[in-house]
Amino acid sequence: MAIDALSQMLQTRDWLMADGATGTNLFNMGLSSGEPPEMWNIDLPDNIRKLYKGAVDAGSDIFLTNSFGGNASRMKLHGLQDRVREINRVAASLGREIADAAGRKVIVAGSMGPTGEIFEPMGTLTHANAVEMFHEQAEGLKEGGADVLWVETISAAEEYIAAAEAARLANMPWCGTMSFDTAGRTMMGLTSAKLSELVESLPNPPIAFGANCGVGASDLMRTVLGFGAQGSTRPFIAKGNAGIPKYHDGHIHYDGTPELMAEYAILARDAGVRIIGGCCGTMPEHLSAMRHALETRRKGPRPTLEDVTAHLGGFSSVSDGTDGAGPAPRERRGKRG
Repeated sequence: MAIDALSQMLQTRDWLMADGATGTNLFNMGLSSGEPPEMWNIDLPDNIRKLYKGAVDAGSDIFLTNSFGGNASRMKLHGLQDRVREINRVAASLGREIADAAGRKVIVAGSMGPTGEIFEPMGTLTHANAVEMFHEQAEGLKEGGADVLWVETISAAEEYIAAAEAARLANMPWCGTMSFDTAGRTMMGLTSAKLSELVESLPNPPIAFGANCGVGASDLMRTVLGFGAQGSTRPFIAKGNAGIPKYHDGHIHYDGTPELMAEYAILARDAGVRIIGGCCGTMPEHLSAMRHALETRRKGPRPTLEDVTAHLGGFSSVSDGTDGAGPAPRERRGKRG
């Protein structure tokens, strides 16, 4: 079987840089709250080209398509459930266009976020329904030319398992990250240790796995160090938010500077992370600073938790949950990352 483009890159590089925020960048271009950003693929394709090109020009080796909420469950909220395949195909084809014009190898990763529904018995979502939704999205992204599926901001093990099955059905390589935003756990109670175990139990494991979004760069780094503590040899992904959101003049603003994100990128690399990017609030200027730091600063020893807090600030909770502390698992609807 031919090796996929991402695995090929991982074989020849110590680290790869992913992209930054989709939502923050699109809001800066005029996206209204409540408006489905995925429709911009069709209605305002030049804005999406600009989004993708911004990441590539800042040095990203991988960028995610504008298809995070492009599953039938999310699209139904806007009466667009019949256009899922089209929306995803266009999101990926615009990405393919930008990647192919980059003058270097750039990976188009087809973003697949949570369905927003809760699994049985607490909710109504079944495994079969979830697989069907993710598979439909995956086929659209595949048709558009995505190199890899990128499952992100997941909080339930069942949803991660369903996405893995959908990737198998689409015959596509995939990566998968969860959001550890509840005292070091996902909203459904998973710890970094539990995700490491889950990944290795899958019949179709991801090329790489890790954490995205969450609370801030410090907490995300603690989670990543938790993956390493499990002894997993699979490549890790870190996509941390650019600081903490602050409400200012009617807008949500993330307080992380390019300098802070550069420190985070170095800590992630030194912790053994192979794919390093940003999430909410991460703009091209953050990515440029991250790329510069990764290329010019010598690799250091694996950071300690003390190193993380010294460079990135304190943690939002005492524990990451792997010691048995932290909140009990609880049910809550997924949010848009």
